[in-house]
Amino acid sequence: MTEPGPVSRVALITGASTGLGETLASHLHGLGWSLVLTARTAADLTAVADRLSGRGGTVIAVAGDVGDAAHRERLIAAADSLGRLDWLVNNASRIGVSPIRPLLDHPAEVFDEVLRTNVAAPLALAQPALPALRKSGGLVVNLSSVAAVEVFPCAGIYAASKAALDQATRVLAVEIADSGAGAVSVDPGDMRTRGYEQAEPGFDLSGVPGPEVTLPFWEWLTERSADEVNGRRYQAQSGPWEPGPR
Repeated sequence: MTEPGPVSRVALITGASTGLGETLASHLHGLGWSLVLTARTAADLTAVADRLSGRGGTVIAVAGDVGDAAHRERLIAAADSLGRLDWLVNNASRIGVSPIRPLLDHPAEVFDEVLRTNVAAPLALAQPALPALRKSGGLVVNLSSVAAVEVFPCAGIYAASKAALDQATRVLAVEIADSGAGAVSVDPGDMRTRGYEQAEPGFDLSGVPGPEVTLPFWEWLTERSADEVNGRRYQAQSGPWEPGPR
């Protein structure tokens, strides 16, 4: 009898239809990972999933809003169907009102919407994902921003949400430190993405690198164990990334 081969590593990536999410999905797929991908725009997500699955391997696309509890349940069910989960990548986010504008010029409901997507949803998705991540020694990877630590006028609600997510990640990392799983924040740096274009229309992005500039970091992170990196905040465009003190 032939022994079954090892199950491929599995990543669940939110905001996977464009930009960094799409780039990371493509990279991990090329390394042999199986993927569960989600984004709000079904057509864009399906196009990415079809392109990747055409190369072989397993790619499951589940369109929807991570702020919706029923959608989060579908994502975890999709990951469970693959038998394991190694990374939960919380990449989906909202900027607020585009083009960006002063903090207090946002309607009150936008504050709720941004915090729901950028802070509450990543934590709510991590909660049911943790049992599988503990088994695999996996990671919760929360995407942060330079705006979380520096002041940029007109990026206030987005900045506040990313700062909150950073702190929540640090707390989570301490709380799960002995569980086998880990949690990290990643600031990908300035990138030429659709979201950036929508936030600042007319701004010349020709000198801004695309999301592929972060690939050396992601390659490095795939080779690290959860206990090596747990609780750290990384700048993807600024290596080296040796674990070192937290």
